Amino acid sequence: MTLTPVAAKPAADPFASVDALVEGLAGVGYIASRRIATALYMAAHLQKPILVEGSAGVGKTELALSTAALLDHPLIRMQCYEGLDESKALYEWKYGKQLLYTQILKDRVGESLADAPTMDAAMARLHGMGDLFFSEPFLEPRPLMKALKQDGGSVLLIDEIDKSDEAFEAFLLEVLSAYQVSIPEIGVVKAKTPPLVFLTSNNVRDLGDALKRRCLHLHIPLPEPALEERIVLTRVPGVEGRLAHDLVAFVQSLRTLDLRKAPSISETVDWARALILLHAASLDPAIVKDTLNVILKFEQDIAQVEPQIVELLGRR
Repeated sequence: MTLTPVAAKPAADPFASVDALVEGLAGVGYIASRRIATALYMAAHLQKPILVEGSAGVGKTELALSTAALLDHPLIRMQCYEGLDESKALYEWKYGKQLLYTQILKDRVGESLADAPTMDAAMARLHGMGDLFFSEPFLEPRPLMKALKQDGGSVLLIDEIDKSDEAFEAFLLEVLSAYQVSIPEIGVVKAKTPPLVFLTSNNVRDLGDALKRRCLHLHIPLPEPALEERIVLTRVPGVEGRLAHDLVAFVQSLRTLDLRKAPSISETVDWARALILLHAASLDPAIVKDTLNVILKFEQDIAQVEPQIVELLGRR
């Protein structure tokens, strides 16, 4: 697989080693654990898709976005949902263009058939003309085909694969194993440079064994306090170190409670930005109470935490 280094450092190869990859991702704002960097390093060099699992907001999608920025490759994203089929994921025909060309060429079709000696001969000529309308100029590529046709390589993000159905999952197997697709009217379209493929899953449903066999597996858990603090300091310019430490400690304490939805990394980062916006220099019960809705997404969770704010702040 041909990988293009980030434009800012043309002499450096971010995929030269796991350590170089950790450093490169940090340079584009993604603080990766060694486990994450190792999985990504293997996926790139083995030309294997990487299935990234974990709860919402832990940085699965952001990993793909950051990798595309690091490689200076186009990011091609396909959002999965129930009922997604190949016409939305792979290609569809430009029916309007086909109809327009048919109208334009109608007279020429009549001229071509005028001297046909038999009905079979006329039908044979029509069949040849019909094939012209099912060729690449009349084909509208969707995300999967766009990724395969990027000669210089790309990053393909198949987001929330667990929201699609099993039929679509089976359809993906050819793409993920051989980096090619079969189109009945055209034939096999194979990538010159295989894309770096990320599939993300929030574990809404169990994925099939056939899909998992074709992928390297990476689970991104909620981070330890020190790593989360580094993420906040990187993603939120201007946040003071003490404030970052305290807000991370408070979020970590929330995750020990029996909440309907514990705050994720993305909520921690959003909360830090909100506190900076409100010019908060430190955490106090009043500011925490006023901004709980940034990190807690259900009113029942907010109602549960509010009486415990002082106690939770005391755990820092």
